[in-house]
Amino acid sequence: MKTIRILILEDDLLTLATLLHKFHLLEEELIKSNPSSDIAVTILSEYTQVEEYLNKTNHIKFDVILLDRDCKACGSFHCLDLDKYGKDRIISISSTPKWNKEAVEKGIKRVAYKDYSQIDKSADRIIKELKVVLGF
Repeated sequence: MKTIRILILEDDLLTLATLLHKFHLLEEELIKSNPSSDIAVTILSEYTQVEEYLNKTNHIKFDVILLDRDCKACGSFHCLDLDKYGKDRIISISSTPKWNKEAVEKGIKRVAYKDYSQIDKSADRIIKELKVVLGF
């Protein structure tokens, strides 16, 4: 069985709901080509979870990380140890261009700008980038 592990660092519930729906559709597409494949999603909604859990744990692996910048807890998901998880596996998904630029300056190669007024189209852009990272 091939499980694709996706980490979402995001706190906006509408964005999360939209992404989860798109992941469901992607998983259905995957299953048609490989019935033993699936998608596992981990969501962290506070930067402190990244600092206290992800950055201190060595055995967790993800195929793709969707990295928003800000969170309601007044901190930044950019506290993620980028080198530990691989900058080539990270997609910056901020709604603020300067924060996506900051991610690129830190070595992240993929950006999918999030537009709250067109969240469905934004989720489609994220899925497109995710497929590139996964080699689909």
